Amino acid sequence: MRHQKKKVTLDRKKAPRVALLKNLAASVILYEKVKTTKAKAKAVQPIVEKMITLGKKGTLAARRELLSFFFTENPVKKIMEDLGKKYAGRNGGYTRIVKLGTRAGDAAEVVSIELV
Repeated sequence: MRHQKKKVTLDRKKAPRVALLKNLAASVILYEKVKTTKAKAKAVQPIVEKMITLGKKGTLAARRELLSFFFTENPVKKIMEDLGKKYAGRNGGYTRIVKLGTRAGDAAEVVSIELV
């Protein structure tokens, strides 16, 4: 039984799920707006929030932690140079999820996750 297990599995094994969430987080940071399903958006939202909060510190240790998380250096540069300064006066709540409707093929709820 899965009592009190709050991990979102997205019907995937661990490695594909982690890769999906890392790539989706990088896309949200780079493009600032991504259209995806509601479940994926709700799973990636805390990850993006934590990465931006980490980038607000602006330290070398924070940069190295971001580099160890993302597959490429582009999201790290954007977080450290742009987003850290943009959200310096904000205590969390960097993203919003906007409902767009349902997808025609499988009737999945489609949402847009974007940076505020």
